[in-house]
Amino acid sequence: MDRLRAIATATGSFTRQDAFGTGCDDKSIRRALKARLWHRIRAGVYTFPDLWPDHPDERHRITGRAVARRFGDSVALSHTTAALAHGLDVWGADLGDVHVTRLDGGAGRTEAGVVHHEGMTLPADLVDLAGHRVMGAIRAAVETASLVSTEAGVVVLDSLLRKTDAVPEELLAAHTLMESWPGMRRTGLAVRLADGRSESVGESRGRYLFYTQGLPAPELQYVVCDDTGRLLGTTDYAWPDHRLFGEFDGAIKYNRLLLPGEAPGDAVFREKRREDRLCEQLGWRMVRIVWADLYSPAATAARVRRLLLAAA
Repeated sequence: MDRLRAIATATGSFTRQDAFGTGCDDKSIRRALKARLWHRIRAGVYTFPDLWPDHPDERHRITGRAVARRFGDSVALSHTTAALAHGLDVWGADLGDVHVTRLDGGAGRTEAGVVHHEGMTLPADLVDLAGHRVMGAIRAAVETASLVSTEAGVVVLDSLLRKTDAVPEELLAAHTLMESWPGMRRTGLAVRLADGRSESVGESRGRYLFYTQGLPAPELQYVVCDDTGRLLGTTDYAWPDHRLFGEFDGAIKYNRLLLPGEAPGDAVFREKRREDRLCEQLGWRMVRIVWADLYSPAATAARVRRLLLAAA
């Protein structure tokens, strides 16, 4: 059992064959599952309950690695599964199936929770991650955008530009090469809107809301200094012509800003003081967007529009 735990700790899972190697048989595997000593990830693939993460992204990554191990060099992880392997944000994506692209000429199909894609793949398209073949980050992000809504596509493409060394020109070139592939036609807008200066899923979704509601595009990561040139802070959004700052507020953001020994309320208070200093320095106003606002785009846009018009 220690050997199986070591395998699961290192790779996220162990297989039926791994279990056989430690002296288990099918009967003992069934007993372990029934007693909930093991957790079944997919047919013939298991882990220990305490090693099975709560977050769906992490669960998908583990399942993806198990599928890659099962099929070996005949496939490469692709689409959403590859995007997650690269650490990209995949808000709005269906994580129910693992996506692979056939490298051996195998037919496209969906079976046993795995979507097998067909498509031209060059050696330069592939990278090695944890011993498995994975589509490169740019292609993975564009493929993911082809499976989701435009808003979700903006999220994954923003994260590509933010988290990797990819540049917009490379993203556009990759999309141009794949634009005749299934689902790619609707990704063009997401490619054009992608901007790595959006620092979170919430900021990307907020920017998409402004676009769809016909609001002026904000400047991103707007730097504010005092009269001596000392940095006072950077805001997520800014409309300088309208003397308006914008911030996306989420619980994750405040957790990220926590200093050692601080409670979340301390970070919120510190952020409020920062907001006051920024507004006082330039005499501007601030609009804050929270998660709930993203689900009421018309009302949120009306609130932002009133502030923009008030300044004008």
